[in-house]
Amino acid sequence: MGFKVRDVVRWMEEWAPPALAEPDDKIGLQVGSMSQEVTRICVALDVTEAVVDEAIAQGAEMIVAHHPMIFRPLKAIRTDHPEGRIMQKLLKAEIAVFAAHTNLDTAEGGVNDMLAGALGLRNCVPLRKGWSETLYKVIVYTPHSHADQVSAAMFEAGAGHIGKYSHCGFTVPGEGTFLPGEDAKPFLGVAGRVERAEEARFETVVPASRKDAVLAAMKKAHPYEEVAYDVYRLEVPGSQYGLGRIGTLPAPVTLREFAEQVKLAFGLSGIRYVGDGESKVRRVAVLGGSGRSYVRDALSGGADVFVTGDLDHHTSLDAWAAGLSLIDAGHHIEQIMKKGVAERLNERITREGIAAEAYASPLSTDPFTFLA
Repeated sequence: MGFKVRDVVRWMEEWAPPALAEPDDKIGLQVGSMSQEVTRICVALDVTEAVVDEAIAQGAEMIVAHHPMIFRPLKAIRTDHPEGRIMQKLLKAEIAVFAAHTNLDTAEGGVNDMLAGALGLRNCVPLRKGWSETLYKVIVYTPHSHADQVSAAMFEAGAGHIGKYSHCGFTVPGEGTFLPGEDAKPFLGVAGRVERAEEARFETVVPASRKDAVLAAMKKAHPYEEVAYDVYRLEVPGSQYGLGRIGTLPAPVTLREFAEQVKLAFGLSGIRYVGDGESKVRRVAVLGGSGRSYVRDALSGGADVFVTGDLDHHTSLDAWAAGLSLIDAGHHIEQIMKKGVAERLNERITREGIAAEAYASPLSTDPFTFLA
């Protein structure tokens, strides 16, 4: 059993569940087969022809991209057109393409958290709140000899996260009774006789997106032929998800100074800003990609400045009139995901002991060049 595309997809969707994506976003496996074997993964912002050529040269069998390669319905695959030529190269080289877009923007530790981290923002919350994930309480009964084994498997599968804490659970001792049937093969006791066993009752919280995986891991780690467990839906809200981030700088700086910090943090050759360069800023909103639809969210969140891309003339005038400074750092700052995703995949690959590697594509897909 080799390492396959489906394993990479599973890992990415554990981190950035498809449910976090905006409606009609084109995410997931776009080219290739889930059963393809993988030893080398290229992580890219965009799937351009140059990126595909580089992936072929590097021997990659899979590209994990942020921007979906197929966003609008294909009417034809013309290999004498750029889009068709890219598709032809991918299929000929048997390279799979997977896209994690707004789900990766929204996910904890995803693109917007990477951007906020690069700017040194503290106490970040979503810029535009989306939804809170449903939580479940899972309770399972185990013999004391296997209590740690079962709880560890559940934690590894995604259980036990409360705020900034992980591995949260509660265990109490008790006594279980059971009568194995004639055809049973009990871990404890013998068929046809009522047994009493010292057991541990372990309970933990599980987000809806990890419930099935946690239950599967629990059953696999449990020694009993029939596992006794309960699942309850909780009224307590889970993690709050949403696009963008808003947080605070360690200390106030001028808008001009902060624009220089943004330029340095994202390795930009040029930058545009709107506002008084000598005004003080401390509360900062940031959103990767096109942020013109989120100016009101930045204002209502009390931001002094909003860092994003693709800002137009009229949106900028309106924001300036409302007292919000803007920094147009460009759509391409989302390239920060290349290093972040590659590192996360390699950490999992190392932990699982798999002979594979992920790497960040060194190619820039920024279509703009600044002339000083």
